[in-house]
Amino acid sequence: MSGQRCTVSVLCKLGLSPASYYRQKAAAGAAAIAEPKPPTVCRVPGRSLSVSERETIRSLLYSDRFLDDTPTQIYATLLDEGVYHCSVRTMYRLLEADTASRERRRCKRHPVYARPELLAQRPNQLWSWDITRLKGPRAWTYFYLYVIMDVFSRYVVGFMIAYQETAALAQDLIEQSLTKQGILPGQLTLHADRGSAMKSKSVALLLSDLGVVKTHSRPHVSNDNPYSEAQFKTLKYRPEFPKSFGTIESAREISAALFAWYNGEHHHSGIALLTPAMVHSGKAAEVIGARQRSLDGAHQSHPERFVNGPPSHPPVPDKVWINPPVAEPAIKEATYEPICL
Repeated sequence: MSGQRCTVSVLCKLGLSPASYYRQKAAAGAAAIAEPKPPTVCRVPGRSLSVSERETIRSLLYSDRFLDDTPTQIYATLLDEGVYHCSVRTMYRLLEADTASRERRRCKRHPVYARPELLAQRPNQLWSWDITRLKGPRAWTYFYLYVIMDVFSRYVVGFMIAYQETAALAQDLIEQSLTKQGILPGQLTLHADRGSAMKSKSVALLLSDLGVVKTHSRPHVSNDNPYSEAQFKTLKYRPEFPKSFGTIESAREISAALFAWYNGEHHHSGIALLTPAMVHSGKAAEVIGARQRSLDGAHQSHPERFVNGPPSHPPVPDKVWINPPVAEPAIKEATYEPICL
C-alpha cells in the first residue's frame, strides 16, 4: 500500500489522474498476455482465372496479331470469332500487373528541338520578324501585316501590308530592309517562328546569299519570339487601331502612322524609357546625359524630396537575349574524411 500511495502522490504532484494511469496500465497488461491472432489468409475467389488461363490471355495480348491493338479491340475481335476469355477490365488488370498498361500502338515520336539562345549587344545584330492578320471589311477577310524589328533597339526596320501571306512578299521585304540598313554579310541573325513564309526555300536561299543567319522558334512554343509578339500587342491596343479595316489603303495609312509613333515617340520600358529611334541611331548616351542633368538640377533645388539620395537615370541594357542560357546547378564534389581506427 505504501508503494501505491507513493505512486498516487507522484501522479498528483504531476497533475495526472491516477484513475487514467491505472486504466492504461491494466489495458497494457491485458494486451501483453492476450493470445496472438492467427495470420489472415487471402482466399482466392472461385470465379478467378486459373494460372493457365492467365497465361493464355497474356500470350494473346503480346502476340504479333494483337500487339498494336487495345484490349477493347482484342475483346471485340475475339468475340466476333466466337471466343471469350475474359472481360476487357481483366485484360487491363493483367497488363497493369506486368507494368505494360500504356500506349501500345506505334506512335510517331516528335524530335526534341534545341532551345534558341540568341544575343544582341548592338543594333542590327539580331532581327525578329513575324506576320499578323488584320481584320478586313467583311467576315473572314483579312489583310496581312509583315513586320521586321531590331531586337536590341526595338526599332521597326521594315513593314508591309498585303492581301496574302507568301514567301515572295516576305523575300522582297527582307531584301529591302537589309539594303536600307546597310547590312553586311555575316553581321545579322534573323529570327522568326515556323510559319510557311518563314520556312520557305526562297527566303532561306536569299538569306544564305546575303550572309544572314536564320533561326526559328521551336514548334508549339509561344515565347521563342517574344519581341515581335509584344510589339504587335502594343500596336493593337492603341486607340487609333480600329477593330477592322475598310480597305488595304486605309490599313497601310493607319499602320504607317502607328509605326512612326512606335519608332519615334513611344518611350519603351525595356530600353530605359527611350524611343527605339534614339537607341537605333546611337543617341541613347546623349539623351540619357541630358536627362541626368535635369535630374541633378531637380535634386539640387529640392534635395529633401529625394529620400533615397540623388536620382540616377537607368542605363540602356547592354545585352538583350531571346531565351538567355540557364545556369546549370553546380555539382559539389564529394569530400572524404579519414577515419582513424
